[in-house]
Amino acid sequence: MEKHRRTGNDDIVFSEQDVKGIKQPHDDTLVIMLTIEGFNTRRVLVDNGSLADIMYVMAFWQMKLDPKRLKPFGSSLVSFSRDCVYPKGIISLQITAGTNPTQVTRMVDFLIVDCPSSYNVILGQPTLNFLKAITSTYCLKVKFLTPHGIGEIIGGQLLARECYQAVLTSRKNHTWRRRKI
Repeated sequence: MEKHRRTGNDDIVFSEQDVKGIKQPHDDTLVIMLTIEGFNTRRVLVDNGSLADIMYVMAFWQMKLDPKRLKPFGSSLVSFSRDCVYPKGIISLQITAGTNPTQVTRMVDFLIVDCPSSYNVILGQPTLNFLKAITSTYCLKVKFLTPHGIGEIIGGQLLARECYQAVLTSRKNHTWRRRKI
């Protein structure tokens, strides 16, 4: 592992410069692109509240990853709505965040989940903490330390809105059954 070299200013700050190009006011989610196993993976939701890094099964199949690489995962996930989801397994994949020279590469354990989502991946606390990443939903940006300075990933406001619209459309087209209490 390459040792972190001080660049003189390792403080991660967000300024008005970071907001340029963002239509304000907004309440958009932080959706980024990340390189996973060499694939430029779009629709990656950055979720500071997620206790796991998650990849949805559709993205898993689109990347043509070998199912033999999946290891069993014996626990369920509980969603915000208290639904239980049982992962298909866990897989270690290489991610690259940022752009050269201010980028980092590391292995991430993703839980593979088979349920509908407008996202391909949820990047949660395990990876955000490892990267010492700081997120700004206002700026739609992630910043993190690298051996060559501060790296950043700019979120896609249009992409975030597309994902949100996809969720609304799927809910509208879904027939909901009421549960008896």
